[in-house]
Amino acid sequence: MGRGDLTDAEWERLRPFLPVSNRRCGRWRDYRQVIDGILHRVRTGVHWRDLPERFGPWKTVYERHRLWSADGTWEPLLQRVQAEADAAGDIDWGVSVDSTIVRAHQHAAGARTQPPPALDPKGAGPGEHQDENAVAEPRRPPGGGGEGGEGLGRSRGGFTTKLHLSADGRCRPLSLVVTPGQRADCTQFEPVLEKIRVPRTAPGRPRKKPDSLAADKAYSNGPCRGHLRRRGIRHTIPEKTDSRAVRLRKGSRGGRPPGFDEERYKKRNTVERAINKLKHARAVATRYDKRGYVYLGTVTVAALVIWLRT
Repeated sequence: MGRGDLTDAEWERLRPFLPVSNRRCGRWRDYRQVIDGILHRVRTGVHWRDLPERFGPWKTVYERHRLWSADGTWEPLLQRVQAEADAAGDIDWGVSVDSTIVRAHQHAAGARTQPPPALDPKGAGPGEHQDENAVAEPRRPPGGGGEGGEGLGRSRGGFTTKLHLSADGRCRPLSLVVTPGQRADCTQFEPVLEKIRVPRTAPGRPRKKPDSLAADKAYSNGPCRGHLRRRGIRHTIPEKTDSRAVRLRKGSRGGRPPGFDEERYKKRNTVERAINKLKHARAVATRYDKRGYVYLGTVTVAALVIWLRT
């Protein structure tokens, strides 16, 4: 076992949830060897072509990562590991939300403006479970249309991508959203919360609602607070200085000040620490992937490793 590879215990946790071959695409290379190759690339940020030979053909490793990023295989794997932690009472549902800027390498530019090719349900990957008599329409991963469609943009940091996420009280990512670098944090507040989905190991609906939520002033506006009130989520978000001045100037018409729990807000650093853990992976800290869905898969793999090893 090489540095950063899956241990036997980690492999046994993942193995039951990996896709099963539909026997229509030929024989697939050993899952563990390919996943170790993907982990090596995510951790080091090395060129796919420069992967060590012990992981097998580099193109096989790359295509497996690209395919699983396109058909959404990585996200259910992450949710399964989260479900095990939730069943053991290991998730702190005091959630925090934030975002971080990721500098895009020059190699991240140049994706085709056409949408990515559609996935063939009969032969796209080992995780397909289609009825032989059913007529399945090809699915197409998101992207295309230029830099904006691939989650690339221009901000103060230059050519960047922004990663929006939520984290539990133990500094582990719960949900991930990728946007262009200039996108405001508050615009992705609801999508980040909607992507929190932790299945039950027993029958029941997935858990989507945190016990409480903390966020910084970037989320201090009416739509964000209104969304939390409608869902009945207790929250701690500091009030902006200009918003407070406007409220005081209106007098009684300005309404009451929003509640603020200083002790709860001190724990908001959990999401900052989750970001630091994600950026230990060099392929996350600097974006090299041209397609937005492939980069989201890269970040999801890094989050999966955090959950397996925490």
